Amino acid sequence: MTYKFISWNIDSLNAALTGTSDRAALSMAVVDQLATSEADVIAIQETKLNGDLKKTNKVFDVLASHFPEYEIVHRISTPPARKGYSGTMFLYKKSLPEPIITMPEIGAPEPMDSEGRIITLEFPEFFITTVYTPNAGDGLNRLDLRGQWDDQYRAYLQMLDLQKPVLACGDFNAAYTEIDLANPKGNRNSAGFTDQEREKFGLLLDAGFTDSFRKIHGNVESYYAPERSIYTWFAQRSRTAKINNSGWRIDYWLVSDRIAEQITRAEPLDSGARQDHVPIVLEINI
Repeated sequence: MTYKFISWNIDSLNAALTGTSDRAALSMAVVDQLATSEADVIAIQETKLNGDLKKTNKVFDVLASHFPEYEIVHRISTPPARKGYSGTMFLYKKSLPEPIITMPEIGAPEPMDSEGRIITLEFPEFFITTVYTPNAGDGLNRLDLRGQWDDQYRAYLQMLDLQKPVLACGDFNAAYTEIDLANPKGNRNSAGFTDQEREKFGLLLDAGFTDSFRKIHGNVESYYAPERSIYTWFAQRSRTAKINNSGWRIDYWLVSDRIAEQITRAEPLDSGARQDHVPIVLEINI
């Protein structure tokens, strides 16, 4: 069976679905695109939902109207983590077999394990798991903690992979090689492109996982225009980042090596003028 999966770091569901700003309008245009995509599963990161039921219910009302054929499961940050921080979500088609849903703690340093960073769905033939990887922080002040997270996350995926094939998606906050960002020299010691983060990502691939984009596209560095960029993140603070195709590829679909040959499509989707993260799509026969 051919499946279609989409992953997107939305940077606040509430702002995207209930906001009135120009940015909210751009975000809603992407939501509309996903709603008509016929994806089997949609993974969302950095939802930033909290325990405010009024706001959360409003968000879910909008989701229900746009995605009536989907079930929704989400995870928020809980104490001691900061309220309304991080968060992840899955939307999966009601026509799929009912998955086993887990919200794992992987033994990462606190409060990372309490920040709602991982959800896993177990279907009969595979696991699909989404992650919002912790950023190394301003001045790399969380780089050591990030390294501990990477080790624990890799062990978690390996544990899943022993049982059945794994599809892991999300914002991994790491550009693996110099061709995965527009300005590697200028970002040599920036969060997301340190030697440690790149090494840890390489260890994850070596543990039995394939970067789906590179599997399909090889070592392509850039397309001819921003709307066909390989990058998945463009800094909001730079108004011309997307126009100039000055981005990073830090969002991934990773799959177990043993099903890598079954990938048929893996690429970023066009998100128009909206900067920050763009959705990424994976199509695969399983």
